[in-house]
Amino acid sequence: MTKLNINPTRMNLSMLKKRLITSSRGHKLLKDKQDELMRRFIEIVKENKRLREEVEAELSKSFKDFLLASAFMSPEMLEAAVTFPTQKTNLEITTKNVMSVEIPQMEFKTEKLTEDGSLYPYGYAQTTADLDEAIDKLSYVMDKLLRLAQLEKSTQLMADEIEKTR
Repeated sequence: MTKLNINPTRMNLSMLKKRLITSSRGHKLLKDKQDELMRRFIEIVKENKRLREEVEAELSKSFKDFLLASAFMSPEMLEAAVTFPTQKTNLEITTKNVMSVEIPQMEFKTEKLTEDGSLYPYGYAQTTADLDEAIDKLSYVMDKLLRLAQLEKSTQLMADEIEKTR
C-alpha cells in the first residue's frame, strides 16, 4: 500500500473518504463480476465435459465400424467410396456479451449436395454395411461435435477473462 503525502486538513480528509468509498465500490463490483464469471464458467465446463464424453464415445463407435469396413474392403475402394462429400456445412458466427466477454454463438446450416438427399456418396454393391453404420454415426455426432467446438471456445475466452479480473 502506498503512502500519500497529503496535508492533514478536513478538506483532504473528506476527499480521501470519497476516494475510499469509490474504490471500495469498484472493488466490490469487480469481485461480483469475478464471482458471476466463475459461476458461468463452471456451468459451461460441466456441460463441456458431459458433451465431450458423449462425443468421444460416439466417435469411438464410429471409428470401430470404420475399421471393420476397412478390413473387408480394399483401401482403394474405401477411399473411392468416401472421397466425394454429400453435405455442405455453413457456419454463421455472432457474438454474445456475457459479463463483458464476447462469447461466439455459432449457427451451423447443413445442406445436402446429392439429388436424393442420401448420406452415402457411393453405391451399395461394393461397400459393406459397416461403412454405412460408420457414416450414419459420424453424421449423427456432427451436430454435437460442432456444439462442443463452441463450448470449448467459450470456456477458453471466459478463462482468459477470469485471469484478467484476478
